[in-house]
Amino acid sequence: MNRFRTLKADEIDCRIGQIKKGGLTLLLYKDARCDQNILDEAVGPMNWQRHHSRDNANCIVSIWDDDKKQWIEKEDTGTESRTEREKGLASDSFKRACFNWGIGRELYSAPFIFIKATDCNIEDGKCYDNFTVDTIEYQPDGQREIRHLIIRNEKTGRICYHWQIGERKAAPDNEPEQVKMNATPASVTPYSPEEAAGEDRKRLLTQFAKLAYETAPMKKLNELFIKHNVTSLAALTDDVYKAIRDEITADIASKKGAA
Repeated sequence: MNRFRTLKADEIDCRIGQIKKGGLTLLLYKDARCDQNILDEAVGPMNWQRHHSRDNANCIVSIWDDDKKQWIEKEDTGTESRTEREKGLASDSFKRACFNWGIGRELYSAPFIFIKATDCNIEDGKCYDNFTVDTIEYQPDGQREIRHLIIRNEKTGRICYHWQIGERKAAPDNEPEQVKMNATPASVTPYSPEEAAGEDRKRLLTQFAKLAYETAPMKKLNELFIKHNVTSLAALTDDVYKAIRDEITADIASKKGAA
């Protein structure tokens, strides 16, 4: 069965997450039309189908496997949108089911995106600027991980965010504190290879925790760091990263089982 390609820059949308005094956060997402186009492109429009249940809360995306001569299904549940409740719920459950197939899964590796107030127009706690992904590149090893990201403010025409993997990008002062890991500031001494790898793993776990835990995700991640004796970036080895990731995955599975 074909593996789905990674998303192109013009297939990714930017949504404002939170607006704060010093700026705003952005989230990257895909829409249902993007999923439909990639399914058509990868397997052909006659070789996939979707079914909804529980009043559109659940969606099953099925793809025909010609070798096995059967439909292979992947299912997920969605959440309602603020407008067009039924349509929004169907669209969200479809997009989440497509994540299960791997379409757009690389968005989970996105860094924390904070746009400074000097790079956008915030008035009375609102911002009407439009942001687009100007450039996105992925790791060459096929792990569907973002390594380079540039975002542009369409209203001003200026680049407002630039990041590449391995960079330390501090969160605003009012973001929740995480366990302080011993590492020499990058402005003084460059990271060692072990510290750079640990920083990347920490960033991925941070994104994963924010997706997994609705309340106090950073507190939960802190607890996992303490549990696994992660007191420095170099201590966040690949084995420790996988162990923490597996615990978060198990928490997600248990929540779905209890739902």
